[in-house]
Amino acid sequence: MIRVMSVFGTRPEAIKMAPLLLEMKKRRGFESIVALTGQHRELLKNVLNDFSIGWDFDLDLMQGSQTLSHITTSVLEGMSGIISSVRPDIVLVHGDTTTSFAGALAAFYEKTPVGHVEAGLRTFDKYAPYPEEMNRTLTSRLADLHFAPTDGAEENLLKEGIKVSSIFVTGNTVIDALKTTASSDYRFEDEFLKKVDFSKDIIMVTAHRRENLEHGIHDISMALKVLAEREDVEIVYLVHPNPKIRQEAEKVLKGTARVHLLGALGTRETHNLMARAKIILTDSGGIQEEAPYLGKPVLVLRDVTERPEAVEAGVVRLVGTDTQRIITEASRLLDDQKAYSEMARGGSPYGDGMASGRILDAILTHFGIETSFERFTYKK
Repeated sequence: MIRVMSVFGTRPEAIKMAPLLLEMKKRRGFESIVALTGQHRELLKNVLNDFSIGWDFDLDLMQGSQTLSHITTSVLEGMSGIISSVRPDIVLVHGDTTTSFAGALAAFYEKTPVGHVEAGLRTFDKYAPYPEEMNRTLTSRLADLHFAPTDGAEENLLKEGIKVSSIFVTGNTVIDALKTTASSDYRFEDEFLKKVDFSKDIIMVTAHRRENLEHGIHDISMALKVLAEREDVEIVYLVHPNPKIRQEAEKVLKGTARVHLLGALGTRETHNLMARAKIILTDSGGIQEEAPYLGKPVLVLRDVTERPEAVEAGVVRLVGTDTQRIITEASRLLDDQKAYSEMARGGSPYGDGMASGRILDAILTHFGIETSFERFTYKK
């Protein structure tokens, strides 16, 4: 039995780790241990409940106005103790959160191998996204196995001197999750979404990046206020629980006709809202991966992205947070059917729904139990 300890602490991590944990349950030869940090609290556990996944440990470290230093030191100290007592064969961390970096560092201090799920994404700007770019880069230096979602991510790792024998191109587990959550016959549980007129053009919005807190959220909100003047649209803004974001969104948009400020939704609610939206405005990394699979154009509210594959494929466009540019690009997609169709053709460079199985195959290969691994290849 390979004892696998999965460490994560935020909602996006949970969504992407859930299909891997479920696949591990089906496979013989694995003992799965789930250790949460609680970097997010209710948002995290709501996802796990959605997928019927339990956990073995929870640091429950979230506090009001928590700092990056608090998260880092709390995860490092807490996870070091758990790893020392559990003695897993490998610790899995995901992506670019502070939990991932500190969890990998704790495993390194305990001389325990680290597997990095969603490895190799880069912007090459350490402050964009902040602190995610450095979290992910530092985790790569600590990891023993690198589960890269794309060829491009693999190339980034190779350029940094990571051994090719330790890199496995798997696709992204978020596509695995989408295949189980989004369906054409889904019925919403949220009382507002039950009443939405989906014959209108729905603009779905999310925004939460630290680099957008100072001015970006305000400028994004001003753009939404102008777009809401169109009678053919309804804007559904899933407002992040960060008090600064909520205050700014409400200051500009509260009471605006055709703008609906909702809180965070469950995973299935979010994925199925995405599937029914006309276009999506977001600064989220995960949504840049999810929406193309669903055939939904994405306008990314950032200046750079560590997920260039969808930009290169023409299904995602970087627009930043400039108010006028957001209005112009969104209006173009709403008014120009050809432009819309070019971005809404579906298909994803990020996976085929079998990434979780490939990751487990790679772990078995690493431990000498299996010798076959078939990499993910994007077929346009």
